[in-house]
Amino acid sequence: MNLHVTKSRVAYPVPTVWFAALAALSGLALFAWPGRSWAALVVVEIGLVCVLLIDTLVCVAPRRIDVLRTVAETVTMGEQVALHWQVDNRSRRLARVTVTDALWPSLQADRRRVSASLHSGGRLKAQTYLRPTRRGRFPLHDVTVRVEGPLRMVSRQATRGVPGVLQVMPAYPSREEVQRRMRVPRVLEVGLRSIRTSGGGKEFDQLRDFRPDDEFRRIDWAATVRLQRPIVKQYRTERNQNVVLLLDNGRVMAGTVGGVPRVEHGMDAVLAMVQAATRVGDRVAMVAFDRQVRSILVPAAGKGQLGRAAAAMFMLEPDYSESAYHDAFNFAAAKFRRRSLYIVITDLVEAAVEQALLPALAILTRRHIVVIAAVQDPAVQAWAAGGTHEWAGDAFREAAAVNHLHQRSRAVARLRAAGATVIDAAPGRLAMELVDAYLEIKASGRL
Repeated sequence: MNLHVTKSRVAYPVPTVWFAALAALSGLALFAWPGRSWAALVVVEIGLVCVLLIDTLVCVAPRRIDVLRTVAETVTMGEQVALHWQVDNRSRRLARVTVTDALWPSLQADRRRVSASLHSGGRLKAQTYLRPTRRGRFPLHDVTVRVEGPLRMVSRQATRGVPGVLQVMPAYPSREEVQRRMRVPRVLEVGLRSIRTSGGGKEFDQLRDFRPDDEFRRIDWAATVRLQRPIVKQYRTERNQNVVLLLDNGRVMAGTVGGVPRVEHGMDAVLAMVQAATRVGDRVAMVAFDRQVRSILVPAAGKGQLGRAAAAMFMLEPDYSESAYHDAFNFAAAKFRRRSLYIVITDLVEAAVEQALLPALAILTRRHIVVIAAVQDPAVQAWAAGGTHEWAGDAFREAAAVNHLHQRSRAVARLRAAGATVIDAAPGRLAMELVDAYLEIKASGRL
């Protein structure tokens, strides 16, 4: 939380709209007055100045108003968080106070201003709700305090610094679906298939009766002879294995799909994988890269890894240069030497795949299991589906969309031929399909 009480700078008096209205009315009265003496004008002007001075002198100074702001230090993008203000009047007089907080527009605050009349020693508590629409680190600093005089002819205003910061973490829309998947009986299942199976894994779990779908090589002959019925060895998937997530933060991930940048879909998939893999007991690492390595998450297990993964990504902004796959893969392979499951989250642009991704892929496939994950663009698929063409541009757009999908299919085929598993999923499905692929790899014992 951010709890700050600050001091005001020098506040200069400013006439209010009420004073302007009074001056206008006095001018109209003088205009309607039949007399021609300048003395009346002088008296009216002196009276206005006296009213202004008196209201200024009795107006409470903004430095006598304390402001305290309370807000959570972190929030997930798209979620709601409350921000609280506490305003205290330390003066001995009534104060008409307006406090305005300079909140960032992307925080989407319900309101930025509160007003109240506070008696001596009075306190105002108010709140607003923030719904951030952008990731990042948002300093919260300036607060403007305005106090009106008792005659409402003048106000004194000062802007003060109230230091604070709000960190907006990546959105995680797949959280609930991943949590439901991980609650499946016997912990982790892919469809109806459990990762604890007689055919998968390498760690011995227990002996059990033979079933028709069991492999004969799993039969324990000593136990079978002893119990006089077929007995098989059941194995469980190994824990404490490495999963390394490589998040592309380059040019191909800057484009939007469904109004959301591709890198945001990738972050959702990263968080889903971290939650699933740590729930199994595996160690998860992450490297975010573009033309250089931008962020690193060291391998670890446990619930805390999910928060560390979000913190490692929340400041990332796509770099509009080509991604250096070769350098990133070499870096990851040198840093994480243990045999691992590598998941590369990128886009399947044919030119980038042929020129950069495919030549670098051998660095990983020589020793590790590699999965390439990308998100499809449903708008392109809709254009490729065609329909009636009212304009020539519609036909050109359909042809371009069909060509793009063909290029994407060729890129997928080349990656699979190079030894990688490829997941090309629709928006909102990438995270879960990636988790399912991971669980299938675990169930097969390949890792």
